[in-house]
Amino acid sequence: MIQTFFPSDRVARSLTLSTMAFALSSGVFYTVSTLYFTLVIGLGVQTVGLGLSIAGGTGVLASYAGGWLADRLGAHRVQTVATGLNGVALLAYTFVSDAVAFTLIACMAVIMRSVGSSSKQAMLARWYPGPERVEIRARMRVVTNVFIGLGTGAAAAALLIGTAAAYRVAMVAAGVLLLAATVPLAGLGRQVPELAARMTAVRQRAASGGPSPLRDRRYVASVVCNAVVAMQFGLLTVGVPLWVATTDAPTAIVSVLLVLNTVVVAALQVRASRGTDDVRQAGLTVRRASWLLALACGLYALAAYGNVLIACVLFVLAAFAHTMGEILGEAGGWGMAFELADPRSAGAYQGLSQTGYALAAMVSPILVTTAVEHRTAGWLALAALFVLAGTGAAAVARHPA
Repeated sequence: MIQTFFPSDRVARSLTLSTMAFALSSGVFYTVSTLYFTLVIGLGVQTVGLGLSIAGGTGVLASYAGGWLADRLGAHRVQTVATGLNGVALLAYTFVSDAVAFTLIACMAVIMRSVGSSSKQAMLARWYPGPERVEIRARMRVVTNVFIGLGTGAAAAALLIGTAAAYRVAMVAAGVLLLAATVPLAGLGRQVPELAARMTAVRQRAASGGPSPLRDRRYVASVVCNAVVAMQFGLLTVGVPLWVATTDAPTAIVSVLLVLNTVVVAALQVRASRGTDDVRQAGLTVRRASWLLALACGLYALAAYGNVLIACVLFVLAAFAHTMGEILGEAGGWGMAFELADPRSAGAYQGLSQTGYALAAMVSPILVTTAVEHRTAGWLALAALFVLAGTGAAAVARHPA
């Protein structure tokens, strides 16, 4: 845990400090943003949903563009600028008064978030060797989960006060935290001369024409399979709360499941990532994750057939299996994304990988809500989809380059 939150390596320390501020901002923003948009600005729920959907579509395209830019301008520079502009976009929300301005700012915020995510992934791919970069990525995910939780808790004050001024202060705080996230990254190239030198070499190779990941059928197949597995993120945040409401379990169980998820990720994500720098092992890890996700879907479905006690027990067991599938799926997905990429176009490859995750985030709410509407049959269909994707990922990993 000391190495996770206070790494000795200069680059890892800068990335971790930036991630802390970024995650705090995310926790605050996720907690208050919807209520701010509807209660303070006065936008309709459907207007907010449409604007965020449009923004999500632009984010999908920006994920690949972020990797492409990282190859040419340097991942550390792109990440710093994108994070700062993301903060500016959140601050701009406080001046919004109509749907058009809201949608434009939402697009800017999501685009910059996607560009920053791809450039961070590219930076890890270039700077660290195989086993180390997967471990660093796992540690950063632990930091992200913990600090999103802290940000969510801090934002609860705005919800308790419940005034327009309180919501505005929370939104300003989210933007300022993103601006603060750029401070550890600024000047990193000067502080670590080897980093800048390596980025320059990468840019020179990219300028001479590195390979395109879009023509790498093995990598594209890997992205598709892992994107399907990544749609599990919509289960706990969208599907499970809706599903709990249809069972005898109390709605408060949702909070218990979210806390369980955070604790398990913090405790086991780094351990689960070990060995996934080997491509075949990474593929097998994704396949194991898919079976755990399928088990979770089955347990979620069974919860509808029990009394209060049985339903609660099944939900806890399902959430544990789900979280184990989540951390294994993430670890295996990172390993495949890093190790199958051509280092000559590291940014473009990681950008395509992040595009897959962006697509998953856009599609999963629709997929999950549809599954919930079809009850047991929907949960079983989701289970089959996860197993199919996990099996595909393992097959891609076994396939020779």
